[in-house]
Amino acid sequence: MLRCSVLGDPSARLGCFDALTKAATAETVAGTPIADPTVAAAKTSDPAKPIPAVAAAKPAPPETPISRTEQLWELVPSARRGVFAVRPHRDNYLLVGNYSSASNEEPYREFTPAGIKSKHIELTYQLSVKMKVMEAIAGLPVDLWVGYTQQSFWQAYNRAASSPFRETNYQPEVMAVLPINKELAGLNFRFLNVGMIHQSNGQTGTLSRSWNRVYGEVGVDRGNFALSARVWKRLDNAKSNNDNPDITDFLAHGDVEASYRDNGYEYSLMVRRNFSKSHGAIRAGFSYPLATNLKGYLQVFSGYGQSLIDYNYSQKSVGAGFTVDF
Repeated sequence: MLRCSVLGDPSARLGCFDALTKAATAETVAGTPIADPTVAAAKTSDPAKPIPAVAAAKPAPPETPISRTEQLWELVPSARRGVFAVRPHRDNYLLVGNYSSASNEEPYREFTPAGIKSKHIELTYQLSVKMKVMEAIAGLPVDLWVGYTQQSFWQAYNRAASSPFRETNYQPEVMAVLPINKELAGLNFRFLNVGMIHQSNGQTGTLSRSWNRVYGEVGVDRGNFALSARVWKRLDNAKSNNDNPDITDFLAHGDVEASYRDNGYEYSLMVRRNFSKSHGAIRAGFSYPLATNLKGYLQVFSGYGQSLIDYNYSQKSVGAGFTVDF
């Protein structure tokens, strides 16, 4: 090409370039590209420069993945968000339709002899958040959290009764969380939690339901599977000034919750059982992605204590709606 560029006659220069182009095309088709002597000479006179040390450096090792349990309780330094950051606690969901096999009218008869004539299908929702308020208490690896859960059962489709809220349960709690992060028998033991819960329905008289308890909880996981188990002790079991002294007969002395996540889909299960009284409950859930942080949600419940007013009333229900995952 250098030979062609120095030709003074434009026609000769153009012919030279045409000849080189045709020769290169023919050689490429044949599988052997043509070599330009001027380029080869330039390459020979300009030896390759060494690769800079920065370019030759090894890539940084990948970060260790963080499990969902570690994220929810900020159990490792890379998951910590400091204090007063709001996180989800228990499930946050809205069941647009929740069908129950039976209606518990008995608690309302003192106020309405015929009962409230509640419909079998109602709207149910739960809001649940928690927040860390102290880190490394007294220099120990223990964090202090507070949480709040509210669950409501709304007769939204009962227009004849002015769509009342049949029941609302309020549950504040405080928790001291100790990270464990030890592996045993193929499971990752993530945390130990000691907490205290107050739960009530905010009513008075014969409609009042409430109890206080302390509990211990352990959380484990492995891959996409997570499990937590709680054991609790009731604090106010005296029969005097107590509307539900037998609540542990039906709501037992602990529960177990498990979940499995797979590509945005989640399967969950809650089980509790008082073996001496043969009372308990089981709740199963399934959620699937719809949009960012929004999932469709199906829930099935069977047993005692779907709400506090129904703590000693057994029923079966199935509901569909949405859950928020943040």
